[in-house]
Amino acid sequence: MENKSYLVKMNGNGVLGKAAVNGKTLNGGGVNGKAVHGSFHHVSVNGSLYPAKTKSRRQRWEVKPSEMANNTLNPIRAIVDGMKLSPNPDKPMIALSIGDPTVFGNLPTDEAVLQAMRDAIDSQKFNGYAPSVGYLKSREAVANFYSCSEAPLEADDVILTSGCSQAIDLAISVLCNPGDNILMPCPGFSLYKTLAVSMGIEVKLYNLLPEKSWEIDLQHLESLIDERTSCLIVTNPSNPCGSVFTKEHLQKIIKVASRHCVPILADEIYSDMVFPGCDCPSMASLSSDVPILSCGGLAKRWLVPGWRMGWILIHDRNDVFGSEIRQGLVKLTQRILGACSIVQGALESILNNTPQSFYSSTISFLKSNSEICFSELSTVPGLNPVMPSGAMYLMAGIDMDHFPDFKNDVDFTERLVTEQSVFCLPASAFEYPNFFRIVVTVPEEMMVEACARIREFCQRYYRPRSRDSNDLDQ
Repeated sequence: MENKSYLVKMNGNGVLGKAAVNGKTLNGGGVNGKAVHGSFHHVSVNGSLYPAKTKSRRQRWEVKPSEMANNTLNPIRAIVDGMKLSPNPDKPMIALSIGDPTVFGNLPTDEAVLQAMRDAIDSQKFNGYAPSVGYLKSREAVANFYSCSEAPLEADDVILTSGCSQAIDLAISVLCNPGDNILMPCPGFSLYKTLAVSMGIEVKLYNLLPEKSWEIDLQHLESLIDERTSCLIVTNPSNPCGSVFTKEHLQKIIKVASRHCVPILADEIYSDMVFPGCDCPSMASLSSDVPILSCGGLAKRWLVPGWRMGWILIHDRNDVFGSEIRQGLVKLTQRILGACSIVQGALESILNNTPQSFYSSTISFLKSNSEICFSELSTVPGLNPVMPSGAMYLMAGIDMDHFPDFKNDVDFTERLVTEQSVFCLPASAFEYPNFFRIVVTVPEEMMVEACARIREFCQRYYRPRSRDSNDLDQ
């Protein structure tokens, strides 16, 4: 039988209208010969939905991961997974490597935060889908919490996200195209590179200066900017350094961005987690012409990283972002339909009812542990710790010339686990060799014990340089 394909037009009641056979229109298919408007349906006289046609067929299975998947690499995982980590069975493990303040149970969130979640659950109002950008009331709460006269915010300037990580993902995605480049700190949080490279975006590393408490090398930063630079990432306070930039230094960074018309992605997840005596203004409060996407969340300051509640604060200047960047962010949020609705429901109460004493207690603990760690490691031969001013981290340099038994920081920290059961993250994971990062959220007694073990380890392997020996002889 000849294979003929029909395109039949039907109205909403299933009444036939005009039909086409092999491209020719047939009249009289409607009611009383009149065409009836409606939807089109394909029908084939041989019973097949579509006409038969010759097409190639795959001869075998060949399913491969996408280029995006292949290009996604977490530098921390790449290094840690390659390390031979066999702790000393005679010493309990002390992990100073994990940036999760909840691991040891000594830093619980506040009761007011927990009650806000209970109330949100009990209300039964937040079990469904929220708007992809977040509930209006929740966005208003964030806007009110962070708004200031120098950088006012409204609900439309806030997008709620699944953790600060998604906020960073959205910010990079809306600002950058494949072939563009972004500027990120070195040492810096590895997720920036993980996300950018997977999208075909080049990463350029600008140097931080340990001798200046990890300030940015502004001359080096500016030398990296070109016509394809689409974003400058500034992390303040810093992961992995624990540094906090002064107002004057932030103003200098903004001036560089202004000269080259480069927007800023401000990773401010540790905002307000600064030690007494330090000031940490938001970048947006200092900018008159550089537009800024500020990324933050509940994870660190409220000690609930697993709740996955983050946000982007859109600080436009002179309508540079305009409606296009805002609309782009809205579109991108629709890929996963936003942050957890239960936490959104609790957000207003969390922000408004968490007592100042909770924040102060957390910061006091982090400062005390940082001082203990810095004080102890400052007198360890071959180590050069840098005192932090905030966040949850301390970086210590290794004078590798004094430790000839080790090839690099990875080898050093790997052996530290094997012999002393202390795990510090090698800073090669942050593109910064011959340092290691210590997380200062562990209980105080564990911090003291860890520092004692690090001292014992370094004393065992420390070797004076030949000229040091000569100096001693004289």
